[in-house]
Amino acid sequence: MSDKPLDFDTLAVRAGQERSQFGEHAEALYLTSSFVFKDAAQAAARFSGAEEGNVYARFTNPTVSTLNRRLAALEGAEDCVSTASGMSAILSTVMALLKAGDHVVASRSIFGATQQLFGNIFARFGIATSFVEATNIDAYRAALQPATKLVFIETPSNPLTEVIDIAAVAAVAHAGGALLAVDNCFCTPALQRPLELGADLVIHSATKYLDGQGRVLGGAVCGAKALTEEVFKFLRTAGPTLSPFNAWVILKGLETLKIRMQAQSAGALELARRLEAHPQVARVFYPGLPSHPQHALAMRQQQSGGAIVSFEVKGGRAAAWRVVDHCRLLSITANLGDTKTTITHPASTTHGRISAEARAAAGITEGLLRIAVGLEAVADIEADLSRGLDGG
Repeated sequence: MSDKPLDFDTLAVRAGQERSQFGEHAEALYLTSSFVFKDAAQAAARFSGAEEGNVYARFTNPTVSTLNRRLAALEGAEDCVSTASGMSAILSTVMALLKAGDHVVASRSIFGATQQLFGNIFARFGIATSFVEATNIDAYRAALQPATKLVFIETPSNPLTEVIDIAAVAAVAHAGGALLAVDNCFCTPALQRPLELGADLVIHSATKYLDGQGRVLGGAVCGAKALTEEVFKFLRTAGPTLSPFNAWVILKGLETLKIRMQAQSAGALELARRLEAHPQVARVFYPGLPSHPQHALAMRQQQSGGAIVSFEVKGGRAAAWRVVDHCRLLSITANLGDTKTTITHPASTTHGRISAEARAAAGITEGLLRIAVGLEAVADIEADLSRGLDGG
């Protein structure tokens, strides 16, 4: 029998599981706050790290460890640390690897809450951030400083689906002595593996496609053990911990990740084509369309265009809100990555807390809508949108 590496599909349902003495077929769910030791010596060895094993569920739990091993295998990473949410994954990474006086270069097109985290919260602790045009490689190079320790990008971006050349940004970051972290939320490892393109860390909001059904919150940081170990140390002390139940739910989501991403990407491409032909749509943003500015890069870097379609409605906020308000099928929510299609108006929701100037710089117009395509029939999604696009 061949010893060739297991395929992605196999890893998604098998990687990381270690059965207990009961021989359970499905992954076990360990709902316990702490673990019992056989004697004082073992307790001391576990706490010191001399002996591997579980200690306290703030930082060790068998179900969470299974998720860590599986997601690391899917990303092609040496290690993974899971966290309570995607935002806490970013928080943990920066707090673990940077200090006051350090500098970050970040894409201007990152998620609104991520902008707030870098631009406001980290700034209060002496970590400065320069925001640059997402797809301009020279802008990253120009923004580097002697104190730059991290370059942070999100590709495709939320919500305009800008695609950033990961390999090119990695080269710039490494030449400047900085690490590159990539938010892989939109693509997941089913469509894109940033570590293979030169990234040092991959960050996830597992709340989105990794779970895939809008059930639980979770986050993850994947990369080399030397880096994730520092993140783990922060998590152990500060406690932005993923619950065992949420880890178990996300493990179930990973089993169908690839087939969901393939189906939702196919639906997104079909919907994007239909929207591009609609007279009330000014522009469609979808990497799978030839009209997308980074279409060629996306087709090299990703397995498909992904499942997010954003489009600008003629008539600004009033017209965009009319589309939202006339939806009867689509879920009006800012979450994404669900089997159910969702719709949101970024300027007043996900990016509503950043300044109007920052929104304008990021291309977030009042007429912009973001669709996270689920598994419904595309014709039904289109019909629901048409109710508002066609004038109600």
